[in-house]
Amino acid sequence: MPKTGLIVGLAAVSLAGAAGGAMAGSSGAIVLAQATPTAFPIALEVPAGSAILFATEARGVQIYDCAESPDEPGTIAWVFREPEADLFNAAGELVGTHYAGPTWEGNDGSTIVGEVLERADSPASGSIPWLLLEAAENGGTGIFATATHVQRLDTAGGAAPETGCGEENLDDELRVPYTATYAFAYPAADA
Repeated sequence: MPKTGLIVGLAAVSLAGAAGGAMAGSSGAIVLAQATPTAFPIALEVPAGSAILFATEARGVQIYDCAESPDEPGTIAWVFREPEADLFNAAGELVGTHYAGPTWEGNDGSTIVGEVLERADSPASGSIPWLLLEAAENGGTGIFATATHVQRLDTAGGAAPETGCGEENLDDELRVPYTATYAFAYPAADA
């Protein structure tokens, strides 16, 4: 049986006007919700000295192009281009977007661009892998400005089909619906 970690962080329900610790809702009140514990491979744990402070649900698409495979020259396949998703808090409010980079952008304009450190197959068939990403770049002064890591977990859908791409539809675009949980880590207060 593989070793697994456990997320038991807080799922913040608003990114608006927040920077770091607690999150303020639109009414100004602090609104927190307990995250659902999710078992995941130990390789996807955030490093010591970091803590998961909140998670968002992504709903969107993974975009692929029918093109020559960069991994297998001469082979035409669905090649990943970029994600396009909205990020929602535990209350179902839109709090940001996810797009090429990979980049996560909060409604406050702050961003984190991630670089993949580890990956694991999703337990759900036809789903994109689970990931641990490290911040390659942060921008702005809001909630994502100090995020150090992102976990992509609980993926459903998003994987490109193995068929349907050939000479006859070269350069076609395919948009595959997906959902995922993105958990964001920050330097722990006692680190």
